[in-house]
Amino acid sequence: MQPPRFWFTPANRPALMARLLSPLGAIYAKATAKRVAQPAQYHASVPVICVGNINAGGTGKTPTAIAIVQRLQAAGHTPHVVTRGYGGSLQGPAQVDETRHSAAETGDEPLLLAAFAPTWVAKDRAEGARAAVDAGADFIVLDDGFQNPALHKDISVVVVDAAIGFGNGRVLPAGPLREPVATGLARADMLVSIGGESQQAAFRQAWGDKISLPHLWGRLAPLQTGIEWQGQPVLAFAGIGHPAKFFATLRGLGADLLHAEALSDHQPLTAALMKRLAFEAKALGAIMVTTEKDAVRLPADFRAEVVTLPVRLEIADWSAFDAALAAVTR
Repeated sequence: MQPPRFWFTPANRPALMARLLSPLGAIYAKATAKRVAQPAQYHASVPVICVGNINAGGTGKTPTAIAIVQRLQAAGHTPHVVTRGYGGSLQGPAQVDETRHSAAETGDEPLLLAAFAPTWVAKDRAEGARAAVDAGADFIVLDDGFQNPALHKDISVVVVDAAIGFGNGRVLPAGPLREPVATGLARADMLVSIGGESQQAAFRQAWGDKISLPHLWGRLAPLQTGIEWQGQPVLAFAGIGHPAKFFATLRGLGADLLHAEALSDHQPLTAALMKRLAFEAKALGAIMVTTEKDAVRLPADFRAEVVTLPVRLEIADWSAFDAALAAVTR
């Protein structure tokens, strides 16, 4: 399901539905505040970096977690990732094995993260952190969990999609937020906004007066795949938070996007769905292209038929992050 349009009306001109649902949003915000006020259940013996968000849905947490993992590795650290494993059946703690586990067991994001660092799925994040430390982690990167008090966090990074910002600034169900912007940012150590220059400028104009913490700007850049995208006929599909961003990336590379199939976030890629897409691609004379996150959910019979376009987060200035890192490693 795609989010309702009224979530993204200007904050100073709220839609009628947003106003009507605001009392429920206030109740949701109070429940979140009560939960995050609880003392942490576990304080790990190594620093914990939480990569979370205030918005519900996709903001770019996984690319941010990957970028942070690689930053830590470049500095000589051995980070492990701990994640709840949204959509997976494993309770954990269990270390993700790409050769043995499926997305149905771990969720799609852990399978992707496991390609970069040891990754643990754990519904109980504190137990996941214990397992990671016992296995030799000297840093834990917590994928999501900003509103979860189970694990003490040494650095909290809030990620936001610059193109949509914080929507209408209201809390679920009146808007896209898990908690009010000011409340969430007050607990965070830094903000990472992801988007192009024009999107970043619009985000700063709309929300700059709410931001008093270190602010890192990043953009998602596609990696070279050996494919000449200019003029390439493409049928693309994506089951991520905002599929339009992936389609825009392909257009930016010069691909001839003949069909764009926007799926729900984490939607299963059933054999029936893939057969339909393969039939349409053949009729159009197009190649099928998807995201890294979707690729791990592909049925085995279709993995060789679909091209994956990977993207990586590029951050212009890491100095605020490096300073926070130095503070927790003294």
